[in-house]
Amino acid sequence: MSLNRDRAETAFTFKGGMLPMTVMELTSGDPERVRAQLAGKVSQAPAFFQHTPVVLSVERLDEPHLALERICAVCRAHKLLPVAVRGGPDPVKQSAWALGLGWFPPQESRPKAVETSPAEPVVEVETELPLAVAEGGQTGGRIHRGTVRSGQQVSAPEGDLVVIGAVNPGAEVLAAGSVHIYGPLRGRALAGIHGDREAGIFCHDLHAELLSVAGTYKRLEDIDPRMLGASVQVQLREDQLRISALT
Repeated sequence: MSLNRDRAETAFTFKGGMLPMTVMELTSGDPERVRAQLAGKVSQAPAFFQHTPVVLSVERLDEPHLALERICAVCRAHKLLPVAVRGGPDPVKQSAWALGLGWFPPQESRPKAVETSPAEPVVEVETELPLAVAEGGQTGGRIHRGTVRSGQQVSAPEGDLVVIGAVNPGAEVLAAGSVHIYGPLRGRALAGIHGDREAGIFCHDLHAELLSVAGTYKRLEDIDPRMLGASVQVQLREDQLRISALT
């Protein structure tokens, strides 16, 4: 009886977990410069900036009196939700806590396992995608050869995007048209970023942190486990993402 009573009175439990999170690495502490660049990013991919939680990395800055509150306000004005700060001296840490944000210590080094393996090309070559590859009337596509590394974003704002390589955890690939990935997809893939509902995502090894077509998305925990590791196509049907085997 006491065990049942304890369970009934429990309001929550703590659980460890690894959640996909976008890191916004600041190379300038000027809120107006951040505002100007964010405005351009939003115009390229409005569907991506929809209440996305971000960690503000200030590891590349040396500004103990960083205008953190103003930078957070700029982010929120563009639909980004700052949840924590990574790095920075003690005054930055205190400011983060005062604003109700978490704080992470600087990342000493990027895990090598997440980066390239010896079999993967290190040199990245980006060229324009031949128009014959683009579908649904999309032009101005792009080919990216090589691994899309953690923290990197590759986009095709006017057509399809073809990635010949892996998309690592923490990386993002976006396209106005469809996204084709000839390698493992472990990061985020967003197709139809301007609202093209006929766009799709096609990959050879699905382990995505997030999939999105025209603003409708699924996170890793929402994906049918039977689809993980498979070659799949992701399409928007009746306002829901449908993931099926790629044949």
